[in-house]
Amino acid sequence: MNKYRTHNCSELSEKEIDKLVHLSGWLHRKRDHGNLLFIDLRDHYGMTQCVIENKNKFFPLLEKLKPESVLKISGKVVKRSSETENLDLTTGRIEIAIQEVKVLSSAKDLPMPVFGEQDYPEDIRLKYRFLDLRRDEMHKNIILRSKVISFIRGEMLKLGFLEYQTPILTSSSPEGARDFLVPSRLNPGKFYALPQAPQQFKQLIMVSGFDKYFQIAPCFRDEDARADRSPGEFYQLDLEMSFVEQEDVFNVVEKLMVNVFKNFSSKKILNEKFPRISFHETMKKYGTDKPDLRNPLIIQDLTEIFKREDVKFEIFKKLVKSGSVVRAIITENTKNKPRSFFDNIDKWAKEQGASGLAYFTLEQDKEIKGKGPVGKFFSEDSLKDIMKIYNAKIGDSIFLACGKEKEVEKILSLARDKIAQDLNIIDKDKFAFCWIVDYPMYEFDEKTKKIIFSHNPFSMPQGEINEINFDKPLEIKAYQYDIVCNGIELSSGAIRNHIPDLMYKLFSIAGYTEKQVNDKFSGMINAFSFGAPPHGGIAPGIDRIVMLLAEKENIREVTLFPMNQNAQDLMMQAPSDVEERQLKELNIKKDIKKN
Repeated sequence: MNKYRTHNCSELSEKEIDKLVHLSGWLHRKRDHGNLLFIDLRDHYGMTQCVIENKNKFFPLLEKLKPESVLKISGKVVKRSSETENLDLTTGRIEIAIQEVKVLSSAKDLPMPVFGEQDYPEDIRLKYRFLDLRRDEMHKNIILRSKVISFIRGEMLKLGFLEYQTPILTSSSPEGARDFLVPSRLNPGKFYALPQAPQQFKQLIMVSGFDKYFQIAPCFRDEDARADRSPGEFYQLDLEMSFVEQEDVFNVVEKLMVNVFKNFSSKKILNEKFPRISFHETMKKYGTDKPDLRNPLIIQDLTEIFKREDVKFEIFKKLVKSGSVVRAIITENTKNKPRSFFDNIDKWAKEQGASGLAYFTLEQDKEIKGKGPVGKFFSEDSLKDIMKIYNAKIGDSIFLACGKEKEVEKILSLARDKIAQDLNIIDKDKFAFCWIVDYPMYEFDEKTKKIIFSHNPFSMPQGEINEINFDKPLEIKAYQYDIVCNGIELSSGAIRNHIPDLMYKLFSIAGYTEKQVNDKFSGMINAFSFGAPPHGGIAPGIDRIVMLLAEKENIREVTLFPMNQNAQDLMMQAPSDVEERQLKELNIKKDIKKN
């Protein structure tokens, strides 16, 4: 028999009454009733109430013991009286009458409480993460993460995929985010890089003749932190398939996501066949390629209205003449909202760096008119046309932004979320997935005045190769796609370009010579020259999937040992200094410039 426990702390019930049992766990909390001391003992599985009388020789020991000390408790299972039952606990109908106590590990005064779920400063939570993870909510989040990963593995195997492991030490990537570099002792002056993703390796797996690959892959990027991205490292479900088209990838991922989200959440999936939205359409309707489809608000283009003679809003009219666009968000039946509602949104827009949001509300007395600061600039005929074209009604309000297209898209994307939250019209009991498709292969970089890849340079362009007009690169679309859920991008993917000559051509448009392509991507180019299948894939983020399922807004709430915003591990004190002898072994000399 195990010397520490006969049962775990969620296992006992009325079936074990009068049995002598041994439990081990943490002292969650104490309640002193004078002659009686109640102990909540907690382990990974749950909680059991234990009680000791003051005549028991172990009473003084327990009375002085601090929370989170680790105990072995031996005693008899007894039934609780009906008025003291706690049906929130699986063990809530019984308690342990303590006979013997052994302290396995005593705890010091806690820097943060484990009992209760109150917020605590993040630096304390991360420094004492082992305590933070004992809290019920955090503990459940990490268990959920483990179960989700296990479930995903099972589903991928059912779908005919096999799991392969790719190298952690690899070559530096010439594109994208910064690499984490690892100096080579055996090759002085040279460095490995930790993989930002197994991108090239998973494509090489397809070239090697394997058909369906997946991996729960660790990825390393030296990026700044944000709510949905950890600095340093993260995990993704990396997958790749041979002899597939875009739709084949969609079918696999949709089945997987529907099964995962149905299995781990009671929320409804809005569309189990995920909508396909082109990049051009999503930027016009939502101002972003990460739209939250739970939000019913749609952005409308009102540019043409401001070319009319009977619209006298001169500031916008002048901007439109110089090439600006006017776009709007129309909110239904907001005529009774106080002036402060509209003014606060205008003020908020200015805080985001925009010039504000103009607004008016459609109302009708003897005639249709606009109520609000800019309503007077619109004739009745122009308002009637707005109502007709954009399906607006009396009582609806219209928020307007004018400027360069990208600037307007940015502020109205944010405003769409802000207004919907203020109106409480986002259905938080749903998961709304969609695919964003038809990304442009290239875009024009205003800073460098050059054409650059807009998304993934290794994607296959759409259309027959001999019919693509390479003289108009900004019109070329790629087989690139993102999967989005509730406004969070879960992953980017693509059908890959597996033809070396086409790769050279596409890279030349972005300013790369054939030699540069060969130097930077030698492994992949070389492999493709020996026969490569058409292939494609995607890599949904594990952290973001679990974040959605756990209904958290920050990825650190579903990560075991995350870093802080400055990419520091406060618990392990990393990054840290290393000894001079280690640097000498690696032929490295520090030259740190002081700010």
